Amino acid sequence: MSAVGDLADDTALEDLGGGRYRGKVSEEWEIWGPMGGYVAAFAVRAAGLSSPQPFPAAFSCHYLGVAKFAAVDVAVESRRNGRAATSQRVEISQNGRAVLDAMVWSHDPCDGLEHDETEPPGVPGPDELPDITELLPENAPRPYRFWENLRVKPVRFEPVWPPDGPRPAIWQEWLRFVPTATFADPWVDAARLVILVDLPSWPSVQAHHGWRQAPFIAPTLDLHVAFHSPALGEEWLLCDGAAPLSARGLFGWTARVWSPGGALHASGGGQCLYRALAPAP
Repeated sequence: MSAVGDLADDTALEDLGGGRYRGKVSEEWEIWGPMGGYVAAFAVRAAGLSSPQPFPAAFSCHYLGVAKFAAVDVAVESRRNGRAATSQRVEISQNGRAVLDAMVWSHDPCDGLEHDETEPPGVPGPDELPDITELLPENAPRPYRFWENLRVKPVRFEPVWPPDGPRPAIWQEWLRFVPTATFADPWVDAARLVILVDLPSWPSVQAHHGWRQAPFIAPTLDLHVAFHSPALGEEWLLCDGAAPLSARGLFGWTARVWSPGGALHASGGGQCLYRALAPAP
């Protein structure tokens, strides 16, 4: 097994001045190509380096092209600067080719009306579930390298894949980043949340359709994330995803990220576009 990636190191940016940054997309985060949420994390990091505000509030992006495992150029432009909140536009490109466009709001926490009516899903906690390495057979195919960056404890596990029929289009797993589980920098730690909101799109759909082994992939068109409370210090996070509707060549997914104490740290989702795989020769 290769060395795992460290999220802080693998999203680090060189400051070129004038709101421009450069980073390098690491092969340690590969699913098909670079995992979309990981690429989006570069935009989050760049916004944090440029913003006068201490915390991210909202993130949205369009995926415009598949990134390569190579250098990326990141440009940040301030759209509105206020005393309590800042809006920024972030563009990621490689050799002049657009990869991702994002909008980011950041803020300084202040007084306001407060309530919490969220209800975490009634699932076992991470201390009550086995690690996926204890569930997979010894001859299981090696996963994409992305999964080597996480410890995984699935809430539900199918010992035989593909299953014998459709399952609910839900994907719930407790996840812990390795080798570093949490980060003191709130913008780096927010990158964890962006990745986890992006993550359950295809797994949720596959839960329902995997038994058919249908010849499709589904690139992600967009991603939006609302940051509700920092997850600083929370090593295990529940990725709570669902894709309740798939139609007309699209499916949408939603995701919520919880900590073991029942706090909701982020929520969001996006849309994916089906593409048929070429028939095998």
